[in-house]
Amino acid sequence: MPLAPRAVTEVLAPARVRPLLGTSARLLVSRFSYGVTPTLSRQVTAKGGARAWFEWQLSPDQIADPDLVGLDQWWPGLAYSGLPAWERHASEVEPGWVLTANYQRWLLQRRMRSRRQLHEVMTEFWEHHLHVPANGEPSFVYRKAYGDAIRQHALGTFEDLLQATILHPSMLIYLNNAVSTKRHPNENLGRELLELYSVGLEGNYSESEVVDSARMLTGYRVDLFKTWKASYRTEDHYTGPLRILGFSSANTDLDGRSETVRYIKYLVHHQSTAARVAQRLCARLVSDQPSAAIVNAVAQSFRASGTDIKATLRTLVEHPDFARSVAAKVRTPVEDVVATYRVLGLQAHQPQAASDFGNAIVFLSNCMGERPFEWPRPDGPPDFADAHTSASRMLASWTAHNSLSGGYTPKSGVTYRAAESWMPLLPASVEEIIDHVARRVLARALTLSLRNAVAVRMQMSLGTRINSFSAIGPIRTAAMLAALLDSPQHMTR
Repeated sequence: MPLAPRAVTEVLAPARVRPLLGTSARLLVSRFSYGVTPTLSRQVTAKGGARAWFEWQLSPDQIADPDLVGLDQWWPGLAYSGLPAWERHASEVEPGWVLTANYQRWLLQRRMRSRRQLHEVMTEFWEHHLHVPANGEPSFVYRKAYGDAIRQHALGTFEDLLQATILHPSMLIYLNNAVSTKRHPNENLGRELLELYSVGLEGNYSESEVVDSARMLTGYRVDLFKTWKASYRTEDHYTGPLRILGFSSANTDLDGRSETVRYIKYLVHHQSTAARVAQRLCARLVSDQPSAAIVNAVAQSFRASGTDIKATLRTLVEHPDFARSVAAKVRTPVEDVVATYRVLGLQAHQPQAASDFGNAIVFLSNCMGERPFEWPRPDGPPDFADAHTSASRMLASWTAHNSLSGGYTPKSGVTYRAAESWMPLLPASVEEIIDHVARRVLARALTLSLRNAVAVRMQMSLGTRINSFSAIGPIRTAAMLAALLDSPQHMTR
């Protein structure tokens, strides 16, 4: 089924219109979306303001998402997991690296198109916190299903989320629990469950407690390179007393699944887990170095609500530190690609060739220094400015902005917005035109210094009067768009 058609141009109001969103509204919407567009701004207004929009977004199942209709048919191999995915890999029908690249493409398109923007943001956040690389063999055979499990619980409770992910076959494979037995317990998952996914290093656990954590998880297996079935094998489960932090278990039953669930639940509600999750949420949604005040408030809400993610997010956005965090977060390369697509009003079509936009976009992201979920370690990719502001990244972003603004590349599989459609009603001055376009691309008016910088990029003077589009043309329009996208206002969220 083809994706529902979308208009790629729109009638724009005359120059000197009011800003689309105020500063506080734009902050909230930009932190919980992949780019504020005129359509999104109208949606916020229709819902009664940014906070009402935020509450609406917290219930994604109630939001129609027509622009995703048919997207699953773009890369049909994503429907396969486990043995069928492995068989397609082994027979070179769809090698694992292709399957995972298609998963990345599918994710990018979801973020670009979905009206459930907050849900997409939080799904990405949890996939980073509970990171399983998308390009790692052999966990790739269940990687799409793993992402689906996170999506299902991304706005539920952290307890349900952690139970669903720690024991997921993709995680079991990635951190070697799939081959862990009572005689030869593998410590990887037991360690990372403590260090990364729950209490963190501040949990002050010992090496013997790491071993006991690994022993608790024995029995959960995956039949690697054969049937790929996930199962629980009582003969592989370690029995005997276990102590991890304040948790203790006699662990006498050969079937240790109920005790494993109890153990994970204990970790979920540990105060150190609340502190770690709060720190990561605030670092993602507030600032690279959030204050102890907001982290403590978010952690307290996390515990008091029974790890309810919606309640935790409400506390975060209500804290004064959130309102003070304007421009405090730099967009990652992946966020830059998605936001650029959204604000330029591009429309990708089902790809037929590797060079088509829907396929090539993942390589564009890679040129900036990041592809979705390819961080090689289990701690997830960094989300702080110093990791994403190197000279090479900035040059790559500027090159991409120029290419997409002018419709230069990718050429196929995408409809670019007509250059003339960006213009206000003419005649208008160059300054008025720049300000008009900035309100659509950046959802704000520009400072005089930035208007001057854009005019220099266009090789025009701010006061020049423009009577018809031919006086600017597509090349200067592309230069104007690229200059706006190169600005700190676009590169931060």
